[in-house]
Amino acid sequence: MTDMTPDQVGHDDHDHDHKPKGVMRWLLTTNHKDIGTMYLVFSFTMFLVGGVMALIIRAELFQPGLQLVEPNFFNQMTTVHGLIMVFGAVMPAFTGLANWMVPLMIGAPDMALPRMNNWSFWILPFAFFMLLMSLFMEGGGPNFGWTFYAPLSTTYSPDSTALFVFAIHIMGISSIMGAINVIVTIMNLRAPGMTYMKMPLFVWTWFITAFLLIAVMPVLAGAVTMVLTDKYFGTSFFDAAGGGDPVMFQHIFWFFGHPEVYIMILPSFGIISAIVPAFSRKQLFGYASMVYATASIAGLSFVVWAHHMFTTGMPVFAELFFMYCTMLISVPTGVKVFNWVATMWRGSMTFETPMLFSLAFIVLFTIGGFSGLMLAITPADFQYHDTYFVVAHFHYVLVTGAIFSIMAAAYYWLPKWTGHMYDTKLASWHFWCSLISVNILFFPMHFLGLAGMPRRIPDYALQFADINAIVSIGAFLFGASQLIFLVVLVKCARGGDPAPAKPWEGAEGLEWEIPSPAPYHTFSTPPKID
Repeated sequence: MTDMTPDQVGHDDHDHDHKPKGVMRWLLTTNHKDIGTMYLVFSFTMFLVGGVMALIIRAELFQPGLQLVEPNFFNQMTTVHGLIMVFGAVMPAFTGLANWMVPLMIGAPDMALPRMNNWSFWILPFAFFMLLMSLFMEGGGPNFGWTFYAPLSTTYSPDSTALFVFAIHIMGISSIMGAINVIVTIMNLRAPGMTYMKMPLFVWTWFITAFLLIAVMPVLAGAVTMVLTDKYFGTSFFDAAGGGDPVMFQHIFWFFGHPEVYIMILPSFGIISAIVPAFSRKQLFGYASMVYATASIAGLSFVVWAHHMFTTGMPVFAELFFMYCTMLISVPTGVKVFNWVATMWRGSMTFETPMLFSLAFIVLFTIGGFSGLMLAITPADFQYHDTYFVVAHFHYVLVTGAIFSIMAAAYYWLPKWTGHMYDTKLASWHFWCSLISVNILFFPMHFLGLAGMPRRIPDYALQFADINAIVSIGAFLFGASQLIFLVVLVKCARGGDPAPAKPWEGAEGLEWEIPSPAPYHTFSTPPKID
């Protein structure tokens, strides 16, 4: 695939290799691998924090009646859990993977804008510290759901809303800087001979995701700023008494919110498109169609936002338009699932941990896609809307979708990052415990929703008690399973069998042509792609 000398591959530039030691190395680093590592560690920390909040929610819902927490605190937990998982766990994890892998995959020496890269990471911990500290203010933290609908976030919200708005702005700035960096790097630093249609699918999915981020994060910034001025400065964008419209908030929010859903899943498609061919020992089936399908999903994501709003009293024509557009988006997604299955067809498959997580992703993400199609049908949505069916749907997409793909990526590239092979027995324990518990946790929620249990409530009717008890047990089992993941990661970082440059037999790509662990500086002379 490439013409590279050992000197080109792992050459550590001695002029640039006097990296500071200790804390200053991490504070001042502009190296894409260090910054990628910091994003990943931060993301996993936030995943555990958000997970503890989810367990507080499920502990309260284990039995009917108010058991452990006040309703207002319950609402704070549902809100901050959502915000942390979306903006603190999933998005930074994908950004960390992009930082680590995109330069290696395209033969670049680093990200194009290294100082901005450092800055885009280091503002994140401050944003989340501010968000978490708001929970300790008088009146408590944000309690209006992660979608912060007006007037809940304007007229009825606690004083800490200003901190929430500021935190969201900082997260958005970080995302936009990261996205600009990815685009500039991919457009300008590809190795000679690496045309766009030779880029790995992970690079393509992130390239498209970065454009989505730049398009929609300013919309979120506008929405939170209007919430801020409505609450503190007497405007009435969303207050009907002053000539505003609370439904307008939903239009603005979901114009950001629906592309955001794809921002959290497109990089997953890239990860699965790297792992499935590697462990099937075949080339990816239909590479070009995968690229076009990714671009189609990104384009269509801008014309489906109002399917979150079917019950707001839109004109029938608008409901039909959004219903058909939403159903249409399942076509390019189906193309991807077909291509992954076709890649595995008659391949020499083996079932290492990354492949197990990828297979679980394909099956369970497809279940999430099917329930999404059910929600797309307007008259049926009137029954499903704001019930636990919706909670089941988006957790199948985001937990068994985005989170499982991130775990698959971690297991796939960990030997390259650390230079050690991880404990495969513990890793398979992590997979099977996660797979079983995640389905005990989320699958019964479909039935709760179909039976009419509303979401975001701390108490519920007696007939939902048995299923809620099962769901809560699943939640604690799933939470405990992630501690196995933590043990695997710590053990692997601290040592283990040395990993070869290419630990997986069927893996393809430039990242497998450099030594493990990846040298601090790579590709000081760009490789030539045949």
